Amino acid sequence: MSNPRSDRVRAVRALSRRAVRVKQGLFLADGPQSVREAVAHRPDVVRDVYVTADAVARHPTLVETALGAGVPVHEVTDEVLTAMGDGQLSVAPQGLLAVCGLLEASLDDVLARQPRLLCVLTNVRDPGNAGTVIRGADAAGADAVVLSAGSVDVFGPKVVRSTAGSLFHLPVVVGLEIEAILEQVGRAGLRLLAADGSGRHVLGQVDLSGPHAWVMGNEAWGLDEQVRERCDDVVRVPIHGLAESLNLAMAATICLYASASAQQG
Repeated sequence: MSNPRSDRVRAVRALSRRAVRVKQGLFLADGPQSVREAVAHRPDVVRDVYVTADAVARHPTLVETALGAGVPVHEVTDEVLTAMGDGQLSVAPQGLLAVCGLLEASLDDVLARQPRLLCVLTNVRDPGNAGTVIRGADAAGADAVVLSAGSVDVFGPKVVRSTAGSLFHLPVVVGLEIEAILEQVGRAGLRLLAADGSGRHVLGQVDLSGPHAWVMGNEAWGLDEQVRERCDDVVRVPIHGLAESLNLAMAATICLYASASAQQG
């Protein structure tokens, strides 16, 4: 494919916009890591893979995996791939782009599997933070990540890229109001632990061996008072140096790894 003005290129480029993603039920994953994880772990949602000739030579196993899973692979020029990205993606130097169906996950299904570790994000607006938390939750062995209504779109290009493929590894539940999330998770028997600088207890003083969910708030203002009060405990990550606070993704990863260590030990 060599025409950057074709209807197909315009249709793919349009998926950079949230309204189009919602209407079409599709999103974009760019770069070798995201595309590799998509075709390896969720080939059922991959509609098409677009790849440059150079990327075919550099990633032959990825292309073979996609074809073996029945995923259509289209060789395109660098110009076409750049046009598909519309400046929103980093595909030009990497040469790989996948069009995927939206990944659907319900909180009911997650809770039916009796999870031991969840991460709940409320009003998280920064794409890089949201994606990095999903990646950290995956690495720590969490059972799912839940983002409340009002949070960033997890299928936006910057979030997808920040997950480094983890979006295709674990359930990510979106769209529910935070009150409903806390009610369902608490009713399922998981302790609700709010991660907040105002915490009564310090991480390391809290029993993390049982099933629980970490509840994380907005990057700027943290958790609303009503959310903190609804949780079973409010926990803070200790600051030993002069830093005023930790980045949301850093704090989330520290908390999740503390939970993983407690539950595996």
